[in-house]
Amino acid sequence: MIKIVYNILRLLRPRQWIKNAAIFAAITFSGSLFDWQIFQKVFLAFVVFCTLSSASYIINDIFDIQKDRLHPFKKFRPLPSRALSVNYALTIAFILTIFSFSFGFFVNPAFFILAIIYLVVQFFYSTLFKPIAIVDILAIAFGYILRVYAGEVAGGAHISVWLLLTAISLSLFLAVGKRRSELTLVSQNKAVNISDVRKTLSLYSERLLDVYASIFATSTFVSYALFTFLENPRGFSLGLNIFMPDFLPVFFQRKWLMLTIIPVVYGLMRYLQDIYEKREGESPERVLWSDKPLFVAVLSWIALLIIIIYVIGS
Repeated sequence: MIKIVYNILRLLRPRQWIKNAAIFAAITFSGSLFDWQIFQKVFLAFVVFCTLSSASYIINDIFDIQKDRLHPFKKFRPLPSRALSVNYALTIAFILTIFSFSFGFFVNPAFFILAIIYLVVQFFYSTLFKPIAIVDILAIAFGYILRVYAGEVAGGAHISVWLLLTAISLSLFLAVGKRRSELTLVSQNKAVNISDVRKTLSLYSERLLDVYASIFATSTFVSYALFTFLENPRGFSLGLNIFMPDFLPVFFQRKWLMLTIIPVVYGLMRYLQDIYEKREGESPERVLWSDKPLFVAVLSWIALLIIIIYVIGS
C-alpha cells in the first residue's frame, strides 16, 4: 500500500507545483497579497492549477509511455516502469480533472474558462504539438503564461504590460532551456536514436537552441528592468519614506524596485550555468530545489519585492 501511494505521488509530480506560484504574481505586484478575501480566491486558484497540472502530467505520461522507456531518466517513472497501470492512471487523472473544474467554477467563470483552456492546450501538446519544432516550445511557454493570467483573473488584479512581457520572455527562456538540456542528455546516450525519444529534439541543433536561449534571457532582463523603472509599487505601506531625505533625487526615492534586478540577473546567469556547465535544466523545478545559490537568489528576490512593495511603498 505504501509503495502504491508513493508511486501515485510520483505520478502527480508535486515538486512541479512550484510552477503554479506564478498565479500569485498579479496580486503580489498590485499590492493585494495580504488582502485576505482576494488571497483566498487566488490560493484556491493555485490549488486548482496544482491538481489540473497533475492531471495533464498523467495524460502526457500515458501518451509518451513508449518513448519514456527509452529515456535515461523518464524510464523510471511509474507508467514506463509499469509500477502503475494505464487504467489506474486514467482514473486518477479523471478524478483530478473533475475536482479541478468543480472548484475552479467557485473562483469565478473567467478563471473556469482559463482552466479549461489550460487543460485543452496541455492535451493538444501531448497529442499534436510535441512533435512540431518551435510549436512545442511555444506550447510549453503558453502553459506558464496562462498561470499568470489565471492569477490575474482570480484576484481581479492587473499586471502591467512590461511585467506581462517579462512573464512571456521568461516562459520562453525556461521552455528553450528545457529542450536544450533534453538534447544534451539524450545525445550522451549513443545507443538511443534521438528522434525515438523525442522527434523535435532531432529537429533542433545545439547552436540554434543556444541562440534562442540568448534571445529570451536578454528579453527577460530588458523587460523586467523596464518594468522596475516604470512601475510604482502600490498597496499598503508602513511609510518608511522618512528615511529618505527630501534632498535626494526623486529617482532614488521612487525606483526601489530596480534593486530587484540584482537577484534576477544573477538567477538568469546561474540558470544558464546550470544548463551549459552542469547540463541541467530539463526540469526547472528540479534545478531550483537542487541549486542552493539559485534558490537563495529567488528567495532574495521575493523578500525584496515584499519589503519594497509592502513596507517602503511608493
